[in-house]
Amino acid sequence: MNDVPTIDTGRLLLCPPQEAEHQPLAVFLGGERSEFIGGPESLWTAWRDCMANIGHWHLHGFGLWTIKLKSNQQAIGRTGILNPSMWREPELGWHLFDGHEGHGYAYEATLAARTHAYDQLKLAPLASYIESQNTRSIALAERLGAKFEADTTLMGQPVQLYRHPKPEGA
Repeated sequence: MNDVPTIDTGRLLLCPPQEAEHQPLAVFLGGERSEFIGGPESLWTAWRDCMANIGHWHLHGFGLWTIKLKSNQQAIGRTGILNPSMWREPELGWHLFDGHEGHGYAYEATLAARTHAYDQLKLAPLASYIESQNTRSIALAERLGAKFEADTTLMGQPVQLYRHPKPEGA
């Protein structure tokens, strides 16, 4: 995955996904906190998710980065752009692994991912599809400047569409 950029945000690194990081992802996806992104998942399904993300990068030139603490290289979540064939448009998404909320990591990482998507990939404006009960993700979307656009569905599930602001000068 040499073609995936690593982004340094100061405290964090957004790194290319690797199979070796499957374990912390599997713990997250196997737990209740993953309910808003289709979980909990089995170990097998979590591994397929990891491999699908690697394939997404190869097919589209973008996907989810692994968020790592710069200080110790610990994987603490993922953020980036997804656009499976059944999606209407690219989506900016994020999630943090257990115990890493409340430090501003999701904001810092996702802002960097969105900036890369706008500046390097010219993917603007981006959408985030969020379940109405996922109040923490809604709060983050709003902190990022995204505005509620509509109630809609994604793969048959009711979600709220949040639209991220266009980049400066667009």
